[in-house]
Amino acid sequence: MALFRSRTATGAGILATVLLVLVFGNQIFTEWVDRHSDGSTVWGFFLRMLAWPRWWISPHDGSGNAARELLANDLRALLVILFVALVLSIAARTVAGGGGAFVVGWAALIFGAALAAFTTAFILADPAMLTALQSAAQASAYGLFVGWIAGIAVVAGKKAG
Repeated sequence: MALFRSRTATGAGILATVLLVLVFGNQIFTEWVDRHSDGSTVWGFFLRMLAWPRWWISPHDGSGNAARELLANDLRALLVILFVALVLSIAARTVAGGGGAFVVGWAALIFGAALAAFTTAFILADPAMLTALQSAAQASAYGLFVGWIAGIAVVAGKKAG
């Protein structure tokens, strides 16, 4: 029964992450956020955080690095999901539920986003260790401000199992 609960919690956290990436990281939403939100307001800040793991169907602009940027962004969105799944599959079994499950789900998105950003920073033009570390730091902010959604999903998954 405990194994079933951990699988349900892992699945719920992964599903929440997939939905966050698909709904808020798509090209239509991210372009709308860039044009219509003000990053100096709380709502604008949160919308920009939600739009972080951007993925595009077509290149964003016509610059020479557009193909690399497209690959890096799309791969980053996939790696966020993959790394969150990895962290949850390892850690979800160790917690009984409640606050522990919430923290595991939240932390999974922080770590998953940071690892995905660090990994994909080397695809962009002129990769450097400092750039990769800065990308990971910015991505962990995404996990910090959005990860509570995954945390709630993991708690709900623990209760469902």
